[in-house]
Amino acid sequence: MECCPNPTDFAFPMLADVYHPSVEQSAYGNVSKTWMLDRTVSCNLEPATAKTKESIVPNLAVTNEVIISGRIRSDVRFTDQGGMKALTNILITNVRDSKSNQIYIETSGPRAGKSTLFEIASYDPALGPFGKADYYKVVLRRSDNQEVDV
Repeated sequence: MECCPNPTDFAFPMLADVYHPSVEQSAYGNVSKTWMLDRTVSCNLEPATAKTKESIVPNLAVTNEVIISGRIRSDVRFTDQGGMKALTNILITNVRDSKSNQIYIETSGPRAGKSTLFEIASYDPALGPFGKADYYKVVLRRSDNQEVDV
């Protein structure tokens, strides 16, 4: 579980933890995932709003829609051991600044006081002048299931 050699710099001033699941299926077809920390990555994330809008929408069930965007230095589709995971099987959490202050924290519910869990909504490589991926542009959305144990 090693982060990049220079964890933060001016272009990637934040850190986040990447989790991948171990998926098991019972004899009855029930699927269970055990989430394991893969690694810590350098990133730069911020609220993804082109215009100001409500993030907490009152309706029958109060929802908290948090969407953040930015860039991640390394390709999170590949595990630290070299395996490949689907984008739908990746959780990003524990987003923090260079001084390890958590930025997104749940204030109620099963994860009250813990870091918010994010799923990948969009993931695209940003190619440099020589055709190599310099970093990955991401859009992350707050997971509807904040009960996952990571």
